[in-house]
Amino acid sequence: MKTIYTLVPETAVAEGVTGPRYLFTTANQFLQSVGKEPLFNVQLVGEKRKVTVQDGVYSVTTDLLLKEAKQADLIIIPPIFGDMRKAVELNEATLPWIVHQYNNGAEVASLCVGAFLLASTGLLNGKKCSTHWAYYNEFKERFGEVEVVDGGVITEEGGIYSSGGANSFWNLLLYILEKYTDRDIAILASKYFAIDIDRESQAAFMMFTGQKDHSDEEVKRAQQYIEENYHEKIIVDDLARMVAVSRRSFERRFKQATDNTVIEYLQRVKIEAAKRSFESTRKNISEVMFDVGYSDSKAFRTVFKKITGLTPIEYRNKYNKDT
Repeated sequence: MKTIYTLVPETAVAEGVTGPRYLFTTANQFLQSVGKEPLFNVQLVGEKRKVTVQDGVYSVTTDLLLKEAKQADLIIIPPIFGDMRKAVELNEATLPWIVHQYNNGAEVASLCVGAFLLASTGLLNGKKCSTHWAYYNEFKERFGEVEVVDGGVITEEGGIYSSGGANSFWNLLLYILEKYTDRDIAILASKYFAIDIDRESQAAFMMFTGQKDHSDEEVKRAQQYIEENYHEKIIVDDLARMVAVSRRSFERRFKQATDNTVIEYLQRVKIEAAKRSFESTRKNISEVMFDVGYSDSKAFRTVFKKITGLTPIEYRNKYNKDT
């Protein structure tokens, strides 16, 4: 029997608490249907008997208090809701318990922005991690010793799992289910819960808005110029001259401020514009390519696939209701 504890932190996202229990208890039923014994003992664990979750509208009754919980095989940390710093502060008392469980042999899985709580334990230092793409910058600023996997849906290292944004946590749960049972049970669960079992990237869902939460005014001027003129031919030397900074210093400062090279930033701005065009117009691939400043179709398709995880045609078919 595998003992799975879902931690119920204050301000947890309700689905992140109920979802794991639903999936693993349903998996028990699948196992019984093929003549096998139930494998999972799933319980909710918290600092209090009743924990307020999400926006305060819901409360969850836990099965066990932290001090009552015995050694688990897996600890699941659901997403937390609202301001990440405040949410972590509200749940500081859970951090030593997570560390204790891990040090005594439990695996640990964070769902979406539950990664903020997991990273606060220090267990992720020097390791890779996935989280919601919209929180990358905040996460990197707070946890510089953790390597964020850009676009990753599932990351596993040293008995620690993490998942990408929002509903990506279902993919992680299926991944763990397959590891604990077999492929057939995982496929059955994926069909039952209508989840794409092998989705590996959240890149197609990512929206690039430009990282401007910094104080380098020259870099901000360059960013604004790129965003207003992405359809033109933009040369790094010209940008450096425009802001009166040497190229070497400009490239260093740009990377430091935005976490992208100048070329990467320009590519992401161009591809974001292409995505919006594919979503809202009926322009063909070549028209969109020229609109965003590409003349080489191979280069455009390569960069588009690298950033979104989909080809231009796949992206248009997925997100344009008129196709």
